[in-house]
Amino acid sequence: MTFGAPLISTVGLKAIAGEMGGARSVPALGGSLAWLGSALGGVMMGRLAHRFGVRWTVMAGSVSVCLGLFISTLGEPWLLYLGHGVFIGFLGMGGLNAPLYVYVSQWFERRRGSALALLSSGSYIAGVVWPLVFEHTISTWGWRATMMGYGVLEAGVVLVLASRFLRPAADVAVRAAEHKGGERPTVFGLRPNTVFVMLACAAFLCCIPMAMPQSHLVALCSDRGLPAAVGAAMLSVLLAAAFISRQAWGLVADRIGGLRTALISSVMQAAAVSGYLYVTEQFGLFTVSIAFGLGFSALIPAYVLAVREAFPAKEAYWRVPSLMLMSGCGMAVGGWLAGYMYDRYASYDPAFFTGVLTNVANLVLLATLVVLQFRWMRRAVA
Repeated sequence: MTFGAPLISTVGLKAIAGEMGGARSVPALGGSLAWLGSALGGVMMGRLAHRFGVRWTVMAGSVSVCLGLFISTLGEPWLLYLGHGVFIGFLGMGGLNAPLYVYVSQWFERRRGSALALLSSGSYIAGVVWPLVFEHTISTWGWRATMMGYGVLEAGVVLVLASRFLRPAADVAVRAAEHKGGERPTVFGLRPNTVFVMLACAAFLCCIPMAMPQSHLVALCSDRGLPAAVGAAMLSVLLAAAFISRQAWGLVADRIGGLRTALISSVMQAAAVSGYLYVTEQFGLFTVSIAFGLGFSALIPAYVLAVREAFPAKEAYWRVPSLMLMSGCGMAVGGWLAGYMYDRYASYDPAFFTGVLTNVANLVLLATLVVLQFRWMRRAVA
């Protein structure tokens, strides 16, 4: 429900831009600020959830998303930025996303990768269900009525579910880590924070190209002569492929670990993003979008799993939100950059080319970490 809120700006990008001076960078920046706010807010909300419980951050976040949608309808670009960046992102999604990753990871040991994959699929369920609904409601009642109606629905559903089901998290893993005697002196032979910075930078770089198709696919289809309904359907198909494949990726991560899963997924994402540079017809765009969904869907839960595998459980409450901060910044940069480069060059090709380059840089970091992990494991066995 919560991840449906930023999708209204994605589906209604052209309609919103038309009422705000015609620049697509305005609604694109609003969506980017929602992701950036979510990333920044996750660090603070993770600490609050650690202290007071995840139920309260989730309930407060749901109300904030509703308020943010109402504020975004008031007609000025700066109010759209405020509603999306502060209320939907920082206080809203920030109160749910990272705290729930930490919460769920504390309940599972053997199947943690599968559990994280299932949790992270919520955004893709939203992507499958809501674009077609929003495309209809925006064309019928307008984007403002869509935002207000969805805000009320989201707050009501999340408040009921959070009050009913979010009990205090299991802390077996945290207690076990504390009994082992504290922090590891090294990770893969390096200082722990060095490895963490490399992971965080990799997450930032991979999320720049990840955000571009998700934020601009409907507009891209329109530019290539396809109806908005086809673009919305394509976005839903993309996210449906991501949802289905993410469950399989969770099983893969349980077997080979988070780092290697992220590396394989990133290779597939880079190949798919490059396809948007060459494909222009409807069938080809559907094919590339499915490939993109299959490829990128493993990345975020794989990064979270890699953090839980490499670092003590008692540090999860700040390391996981910090990692999500970097991934959210990447999503924010990617969504905004695509809109900015379109306004500058009247084409999405420069943006997707830039996305491929950042993906290659991500692959260099991930490959380095995988090699370091492999060498460290060999020395540990020897």
